[in-house]
Amino acid sequence: MKIDILAIGQARGAPEAALVENYCSRTRHLGKTIGLTDIAISEFREKKGLERRARQQAEHGILLDALQNNSGPVVALDETGTSVTSRQFADSLQNRLDSGIPYMRFVIGGADGLTHDMRRRADFVLSLGTMTWPHLLARVLLAEQIWRGVSICANHPYHRDGL
Repeated sequence: MKIDILAIGQARGAPEAALVENYCSRTRHLGKTIGLTDIAISEFREKKGLERRARQQAEHGILLDALQNNSGPVVALDETGTSVTSRQFADSLQNRLDSGIPYMRFVIGGADGLTHDMRRRADFVLSLGTMTWPHLLARVLLAEQIWRGVSICANHPYHRDGL
């Protein structure tokens, strides 16, 4: 299975980009042992200079176009979504790996978040908590949780919860 992270906004040299790449690199290495073939991030430019609603709609179109390239479940990150534990997240990854799904895609909106239609398009809406996170930090948090989930699935000692 390959994991794609589709994100509005470009990190270009931001400190967050280095953190995301660090977690993705770890995930690529350990993920091979459990059947994860790759993790990649695709960044799309924000639509600046537009009124908020028009910007969201334009970014919605960009994400929809990107989602049409591959099949597989889509997880949208949004503060209104469902919060899960790291173990539940890992179980979800393991279930997807076991079912032979070739792709799993995560969608992160820009500064104005995702449209209602994009959240409805998703197979699951995931919350990283009730706080609002900047979209660059949301990438770091997601990349770390994917790494953590893979480490749990591979019985790597990174995750420590007493289990």
